[in-house]
Amino acid sequence: MTRKILTVVGARPQFIKAAAVSRAIRETKVLSEVMVHTGQHFDANMSDVFFDELSIPKPQYQLDVSGGGHGDMTGRMLISIEPILVAEKPDWVIVYGDTNSTLAGSLAASKLHIPVAHVEAGLRSFNRRMPEEINRLVTDHLSGLHFCPTRTAVANLAAEGVVKGVHHVGDVMYDATLFAIERSEESSTILSDLGLRSKQYGLATVHRAENTDEPNQLRVIVEFLQECARVRPLVLPLHPRTRQAASSMRLSLNGILVIDPIGYFDMAKLLHHAAEIYTDSGGLQKEAYFHRVHCTTLRDETEWTETITHGWNRLWKGPERLNRVDIDEYGEGNAAHKIVKLLDASM
Repeated sequence: MTRKILTVVGARPQFIKAAAVSRAIRETKVLSEVMVHTGQHFDANMSDVFFDELSIPKPQYQLDVSGGGHGDMTGRMLISIEPILVAEKPDWVIVYGDTNSTLAGSLAASKLHIPVAHVEAGLRSFNRRMPEEINRLVTDHLSGLHFCPTRTAVANLAAEGVVKGVHHVGDVMYDATLFAIERSEESSTILSDLGLRSKQYGLATVHRAENTDEPNQLRVIVEFLQECARVRPLVLPLHPRTRQAASSMRLSLNGILVIDPIGYFDMAKLLHHAAEIYTDSGGLQKEAYFHRVHCTTLRDETEWTETITHGWNRLWKGPERLNRVDIDEYGEGNAAHKIVKLLDASM
């Protein structure tokens, strides 16, 4: 008998992770998937393009919940997700990462006594001023299955008393990156379109509220990126939130090659050929490592501590390690199949 998994996604990194797991689900004969897109990332360049490129089935439910404060957004998601769960009656709900969509999906399911599986469980920045940290904590303590990308994540959960249903499976982003590298080399023309040469430019992204919603912080980051752009060209795919914040501040981005948000394969190509990455994105810190490109994280802490200790990443105000060592915790690119096998065994 076919068992049903309901997946809740809403933001770019979740589409990429879900694509890897969805491909593994479709390979089975006993699992079906219903996908719910909350609409948290509503820009077509940050949403629709990923479903098209990654061959993810179109979501059966599109909620169009975006904008507003954290409570407002999460509340509207809860209101919208609950009747879907009642109607679909899934065996499991999968949530990814640490967004408001993650929190809403896990809360809605747990209140209806539907078990929750959390992909990227156990990550901690230990900074509760970050809304993402609160989302991670709550989701992990509501989940019945915890799919951890690293052994550090397993230890973090154990320190909080969470030991049941915890599995170190590796990182689904590594699965996705291996898939993307070959495809992007074949299909993307982004380097020639922008007049860039391999390993002779930097790539930056800025989107976290802790950076965009604090005018002084955003100004300092932009000035830092402008300094970096004096060394080599610097490409900045501009997140809608960052564009709005810079515009309201009348903050000049002169000296930086600003472009609109781009698709996954174009981003993979830019990552693969960059000389340096500058980002406040947790996911992009790892992707930089997967492409073996050094990263500078535009934050004061990171949940991906192994990228720091192994020399592939540094906090922008911190020291840099000169020796770079491979990270074996992320697995061999088969995390999605491990996740689906464990889900199947739990039903």
